[in-house]
Amino acid sequence: MNYCDLAPSYIRSIAPYQPGKPISELERELGITGIVKLASNENPLGASPAAVAAMQEAIKTIALYPDGNGFDLKDALVKRYGVTHANVTLGNGSNDLLELAARAFLTPGDNVVYSAHAFAVYALASQAVGATGISVPAAKGYGHDLPAMLKAAKDNKAKIVFIANPNNPTGTFLSADELEVFLRGLPPEILVVLDEAYNEYLPEDKRYDSVGWLKEFPNLIISRTFSKAYGLAGLRVGYALAHEQVTDMMNRVRQPFNVNSVAQAAAVAALRDVSFVKKTFELNRRGMLQITEGLTKLGLEYIPSFGNFVAFRIGNATAMYRRLLELGVIVRPIANYDMPDWLRVSIGLESENAKFLSALEKCINQQVNGEIK
Repeated sequence: MNYCDLAPSYIRSIAPYQPGKPISELERELGITGIVKLASNENPLGASPAAVAAMQEAIKTIALYPDGNGFDLKDALVKRYGVTHANVTLGNGSNDLLELAARAFLTPGDNVVYSAHAFAVYALASQAVGATGISVPAAKGYGHDLPAMLKAAKDNKAKIVFIANPNNPTGTFLSADELEVFLRGLPPEILVVLDEAYNEYLPEDKRYDSVGWLKEFPNLIISRTFSKAYGLAGLRVGYALAHEQVTDMMNRVRQPFNVNSVAQAAAVAALRDVSFVKKTFELNRRGMLQITEGLTKLGLEYIPSFGNFVAFRIGNATAMYRRLLELGVIVRPIANYDMPDWLRVSIGLESENAKFLSALEKCINQQVNGEIK
C-alpha cells in the first residue's frame, strides 16, 4: 500500500521547504574548503559573548527539562516591551510561531492572505492545516500591496493575513503609516501576523512602535526572532506578542518544552546585550553599502533592502548559482518565490562580501564568454 494516501490531500500536496545547504555538505560535495556562506541571513559576527557565556552555564543543567513557561525569557521581554507575561508566546524560532498561529486559528477551508514573493512558510503553515492560501500580486518594486491585500482579505473573508516587514526574500519595507491604515481598515475578526524577523536592521528613521499598536489592535500578532541580529539561529528561539486571548490559544497548541533551556538562557543574555546588536547593525549597514555598490558596478539590478540581505537579478540564475558554489560562495536561489532570474545574498563580513563580489564578477565574465550556459 502507499502510506502517503493515509495523509490528507492538503498534506500530500505540500512542497517541503528547502533550506540552504550547510558548508560541511558542500565541502564534501565539491571537494573544496574556505567556503563563504551568504545564503541564510545569519549573523556573520556569531552570537554575543554574553549569550555564549549564558549557554555554557545553562549546559550544566541540561539533564533537567527546561522551564515550560519560559519565565525568565518572558520576564526579560516584559521589561523590554512593557507587556505582560500573558501577551508572550515563545517559539522554537519564529517559524514555530507562524505555525502556532495557523494551528490555533485555522481550520480546513479557511482563507489566508499573504503577498507574492513573501516568506514561504506562510503558505506552508496554512496548507498544513488545510487552509487555502491567497497570494496577492506584489506592488511595484516587489513589495506588499497593502490595499490589494486588504481587499483580498475582506472579499475572501480571510481568517489570517501574514505580513513580513522587512520582507524576506525581497528586503522591501512598509512604513508605520501604511501599516496603520491597513490595520484600521481590517475587520477585527481577521488576525494579522506581522512578521518582524529583521526588525533590528531597520535604520533609526524607519523604526516604529508596533508593540504599542497591540492596545488598539487586539487582532495583531507580532512575531520576532533571535536568529538574525542576535546570532542565535542554531538555537531556534523566537517570540510573539499579542492580546492575551490570542496568546492563550497559541499556547494551547504549543509543545510544553518547545524552547530548550540553553536557548532560553542565551536569549535572555542576548536581549540585554544592546552593544552587540548595535555592532551587528553597523556591520550590516557597511556591508550593505559594500554589496550594493559592487552590484551597481557590475551593472546588476537589485532591490533596495532593509534586512541583512539583497536580492539581485542576473541572467541564467540557476547556472550562476552553481558556478558561485564552485568558486566557494553560497548564495540563495529564489526561483521558488516566483523570481527565477534572481539570487539573494546575505550580508557578511567585509572579506566575505569581497569574495562574493570577486566571484560574481568572474562568473559574469565567464557568462559573457559563453563558458556558463
